[in-house]
Amino acid sequence: MWPFIPYRKRWCGWRCEPARDDCDDGILDEGKGHPRAAGTFARVLGRYVREQHALTLMDAVRKMTVMPADRLGMRNKGRIAAGADADLTLFDAARVADRATFEKAAQYSDGIPYVIVGGTVVVERGELVKDVFPGRAVRR
Repeated sequence: MWPFIPYRKRWCGWRCEPARDDCDDGILDEGKGHPRAAGTFARVLGRYVREQHALTLMDAVRKMTVMPADRLGMRNKGRIAAGADADLTLFDAARVADRATFEKAAQYSDGIPYVIVGGTVVVERGELVKDVFPGRAVRR
């Protein structure tokens, strides 16, 4: 078993490598699971960009968007361009922070007032919009 504090130091070491994208494999089942399922990207933006300056904001956003999209051959994802899917997350770089824990794995992150999926608003003023499900499974 790895000691927790040294693991955290190693975590940014490999996560902050320039050629490594930043995808997440966390799964939530009825609100239970690993906190990274709800908090990975907010943690990177808050802790490793804003607090520790281990990544620039542009590098972090690139690792979360266009890099994984390109690796998976998804040309309509990960970028803002004519003809691309309209999937956007609007965040406040000064406030974004993860709040998910093992006890409350589905806890929303702070500083993310809007999320748009396929051109449809799914998070508005920091609250999930009820009965709106514009996303679709990605099949390869």
